[in-house]
Amino acid sequence: MKAIRFVGMAAVVMLSIMSVTSGTAVAQSSNVQGVIKSRSGPDMILNTSQDPNMIVLLTDSTDVGQVEGLLKARSKQMSMAALIPGLAVSVDGVYNNQNVFVARKVRFKGSDLKQAKAIQAGMHDTNVQVQKNQQELQQQNDELKAQNEALQKHQEAIEANQAKIAANQAAIDAAVARFGQLDDYYIMDEVTVLFGNGKIKVDPQYVSQLTALAQKATTVDGYMIEVKGYASAVGSAAMNQKLSQERAQNVANILLQQGKVPLTRMLAPGAMGESDQVGTDKTVEGQAENRRVVVRVLQNKAIAGVTPKQGQ
Repeated sequence: MKAIRFVGMAAVVMLSIMSVTSGTAVAQSSNVQGVIKSRSGPDMILNTSQDPNMIVLLTDSTDVGQVEGLLKARSKQMSMAALIPGLAVSVDGVYNNQNVFVARKVRFKGSDLKQAKAIQAGMHDTNVQVQKNQQELQQQNDELKAQNEALQKHQEAIEANQAKIAANQAAIDAAVARFGQLDDYYIMDEVTVLFGNGKIKVDPQYVSQLTALAQKATTVDGYMIEVKGYASAVGSAAMNQKLSQERAQNVANILLQQGKVPLTRMLAPGAMGESDQVGTDKTVEGQAENRRVVVRVLQNKAIAGVTPKQGQ
């Protein structure tokens, strides 16, 4: 009888341990919902109701999909590159031993992805204006330097103009610092790939430039690579949108396959169509300038920690 009671007590203890262990495993599994703030390699920063800067770790086994159907019961397999800033997502995962949330499954709506891409496209136009303003401010800096050299030859006028020059310089430096902050990223390097009329194949002459950029990017802490395709305004807008998309994808393929850029370091290739014409489409030369793909190496400001020197 004692042996039977001992076995019974042991069984109760084992069941208690299994219950506690099972409860712990369940407690570790959870779902979070939020908006992607930024991506840095495998790390994805979410703005959730509980944490405005929640770090979610993506892995090669993370299941990424777009929900479909009236009841959102089905999902379409998607690339991890679709996880762009501004996208609302639902993430299932568990906390690892380092208390980092590891994503097992990421789901989002097609309408939310479309909206996030539209925001990204709008940011590009803003960035172009910022660069233009920065060039104008640099020109003003050069003019001020020339004025200073002239003032040195006329010592009697220096005291009268010194206060004005200092005030102008301070305003220019402040504007340069403001306009230099391109949203959440610094532009660390850039390559432009040009295409023939109606062509989507990358000219071999650009392959070495793209692989060199990919190699240089590895020296940038927390880098991401942005690829945006464009087309001239000649022909239909729908066809030009398709051309810009295929051009961007072909360049992205070279970076992934020959440049060995990890997928987690690539932002989703952008098809900009006829937007942001850098040359006039009234000339052959201008049309050639507009048929392009712009590749940029970006560094997240939160990763950088400090503002790079101008021109870096």
